[in-house]
Amino acid sequence: MIRALYSAASGMSAQEMAVDNIAHNLANSNTVGFKARQIQFQDLLYQTVVQPGAAASAQSVVPTGLQIGLGTRAASNEIVLTQGNLASTSNPLDLAIQGNGFFQVRRASGELAYTRAGNFHLDREGNMVTLDGEALEPQITIPPGAQSSSIAPDGTVSYSLPGQTAAQNGGQIQLASFQNAAGLNSIGRNLFTPTNASGDPTVGNPGGQEGLGPLLQGYTEQSNVSVVDEFVNLIMSQRSYEANSRVVRAADEMYQRVNSMTS
Repeated sequence: MIRALYSAASGMSAQEMAVDNIAHNLANSNTVGFKARQIQFQDLLYQTVVQPGAAASAQSVVPTGLQIGLGTRAASNEIVLTQGNLASTSNPLDLAIQGNGFFQVRRASGELAYTRAGNFHLDREGNMVTLDGEALEPQITIPPGAQSSSIAPDGTVSYSLPGQTAAQNGGQIQLASFQNAAGLNSIGRNLFTPTNASGDPTVGNPGGQEGLGPLLQGYTEQSNVSVVDEFVNLIMSQRSYEANSRVVRAADEMYQRVNSMTS
């Protein structure tokens, strides 16, 4: 009964964390470039009463054994990297990656971070920056007097100036990919940083031989959160939490009966 109490309590704790994860996903269902996280569980240690395969006699062994599990825990919540829907915008600096890859962002600290959010703007010097003012890497500059700008699927940036017919080169956007992108570290503000699990980035041009997706100008990639799926997961987590709480109640009542018998 003591085992049942702790096992059920671990189940309640795990489902509480699952609900936290669902709440985070739902809160970001309209966040540009957001990637949902999917929680995964592991069972805990087992108390072995009879070892499977132990000798039952001189000529036979125990076929299955007797092991009592001690509950569960939330082991990870990996990043789900499915493509989000593409939404058309009125901003020619908005970009969506059609497939694999991350934009590179140079943070104020000097380190590189990575994002799928392509809702860019120009700062006062004409540099393409994120919503937080952090520059796209490699740096892309479009002069304030430029009449129009064009970003090709391969990341080539061009613009036109008043009185000139020839387009000017504004730079080359490059993307980064990771061997295990699910192992990236989320630091907020739509940004990721590499870890030993993700591996080092591979940088290349969009749509090139590195397998990076081409760019689509005037579009942003929306969150890949499925609200319907999250609500289904929420219901399942609620029911599992309730079931574990009933186990706690049942084990407590059984323990009370044992105590009344011995008193």
